[in-house]
Amino acid sequence: MCGIIGYIGRKDAVPVLLDGLQKLEYRGYDSSGIGIIDPHREKIVVRKRQGKISQLRALIQERPVPAGTVGISHTRWATHGAPNRINAHPHFDSSKKILVVHNGIIENYQSLKKMLEGRGVRFVSQTDTEIVAQLIGWYYRQSTGRDPEAFQEAVRRTIADLDGAFALGILCEDHPDCLITARVGSPLIIGVGQGEFFIASDVPAILDKTKKIIYLKDREMAVLTREGIALSTFEGKTVTPRIDAVKFSVDAVRKQGFAHFMLKEIHEQPDVLKTMIKERVKDGRIVLDGIGLTAAQLKRVRQIVIVACGTAYHAGLLGKYVIEDLARLPVSVDAASEFRYRDPILDRRTLVVAISQSGETADTLAAVREAHAKGARVVSICNVVGSSLARESDGILYTHAGPEIGVASTKAYLAQIAMLYLLAMKLGRDHGALEEGRYGTILKALQKIPAAYERMLKDKKTVAAIAKKNSHFGCFLFLGRNINYPSAMEGALKLKEISYIPAEGYAAGEMKHGPIALIDEYRAVVCFAPQSETYDKMISNMQEIRARKGRIIAIATQGDAQIRQQATHVIYIPSTENILTPLLVAVPFQLLAYYIAVQLGCDVDQPRNLAKSVTVE
Repeated sequence: MCGIIGYIGRKDAVPVLLDGLQKLEYRGYDSSGIGIIDPHREKIVVRKRQGKISQLRALIQERPVPAGTVGISHTRWATHGAPNRINAHPHFDSSKKILVVHNGIIENYQSLKKMLEGRGVRFVSQTDTEIVAQLIGWYYRQSTGRDPEAFQEAVRRTIADLDGAFALGILCEDHPDCLITARVGSPLIIGVGQGEFFIASDVPAILDKTKKIIYLKDREMAVLTREGIALSTFEGKTVTPRIDAVKFSVDAVRKQGFAHFMLKEIHEQPDVLKTMIKERVKDGRIVLDGIGLTAAQLKRVRQIVIVACGTAYHAGLLGKYVIEDLARLPVSVDAASEFRYRDPILDRRTLVVAISQSGETADTLAAVREAHAKGARVVSICNVVGSSLARESDGILYTHAGPEIGVASTKAYLAQIAMLYLLAMKLGRDHGALEEGRYGTILKALQKIPAAYERMLKDKKTVAAIAKKNSHFGCFLFLGRNINYPSAMEGALKLKEISYIPAEGYAAGEMKHGPIALIDEYRAVVCFAPQSETYDKMISNMQEIRARKGRIIAIATQGDAQIRQQATHVIYIPSTENILTPLLVAVPFQLLAYYIAVQLGCDVDQPRNLAKSVTVE
């Protein structure tokens, strides 16, 4: 969940690292630091500070760093130890010769720490990361030489001792022309330039420097010099690097005039869906290239299990409704963090669908491994090409939504649920459960959704005005029925993530079984009430809320005049097939959360305590 960037080349490393950190700040922003090898003294110079990258920049202005050409840096999301200067990365070993940045968690750090303390090593931080630096330093000091091979061997011995997940950037004062990196579980890439190389946790950090990327695989280690890359497995077997070209542009990771990345990414949703439909619908047929299963194998599927976390979990809940409706296959949905602890019942006729924006979500990867261990096939829905999830799945359905910088997911969620609709329709046709007429009706309606998005976004001032009038409420309840129950859960999550207002999403029929106790004139209730077979029941729920003086914000179908008699405010969505309404209601609840957070002065793109890619369990 932290962000790493490293550089070795011929340029001044400081601006390269600071600029890269700024682009990675969505991965963690409670403290940051930078380490540079001073080319004149061949000493490592470190600057660290609590807070955001801007505060690190201010520190470096006060206490400049030498213009070295080799360095590593880090922006932190705290796991072990409070977010302060001492716990900020990079971390030294006790000799101050070894410097390390780390993303992930070292699960056995306490036993390793106790072992080194018994040998006289003194620790200065509360982090698990320091054990990596101290252990490399210990092995290096025990070696008979001080050549580059001794440094590399110390790194190999250390990573062999580590349990957990880690992506590492490592410097040694004795070898100022060398940068070592390694990974298990946590993501790391290598950028290839002209006489220069970069390491980073994610592509956006270096996209303006190079589009040539090596996706480091699990249990691979790379030794970078200005002359080239020596890539190998942890066991020392040489690996030939594969260089991929990044296809999206630098503009994709810039705000382009929008006040926040989140607002930009909400506005990108029409194009995301247009692109997906163009790529996945050919002559009226749904083409799911990459699914990794033949038509015969898909027909043999008898149950589907969806595993995901957070927003992706809510997408999975919607997928349950859609797949069961269109394909008539039983679907269960698990929070990936709980999946492997309940001994799930799976077999070869089970299809596990794993959903993750980053493809590096630790709990989802653990669930995938559990599914494979029990003989199930895994198809994943993911946004990031070359991610760990893609490599560990039997099939991969890329959403190609482009980079999502805002921590609160918007366009990635839209892309996930759109892919689930396509998967459900294909399964429905393959299993003979979805008849031609309904298939054609839904597909035609789906193709009109991007234009509907554009119309709603033109009217976003209406949502902004409603948000302003309701931003003072200290609690929100989101209610939906049937296929929009997951929408209520995701709407509540969006609001609490970026505004810090307590919000809960409930099935509207469950309101009288507890949540109704919360309703009074100090609470606002968002009701998802598009035209559907449950519309009248939703109206009844709204009447119950009004009787208790609750403030109602309704999301309803354009032309519905009746709803105005029940709601304080109404946000209209264009008319579409009921099964597709979750695609449309997403825009109003995303905008509502966004404008409330802006009204409250919250940091929309980087909400407190959160990070974009959750790479720890």
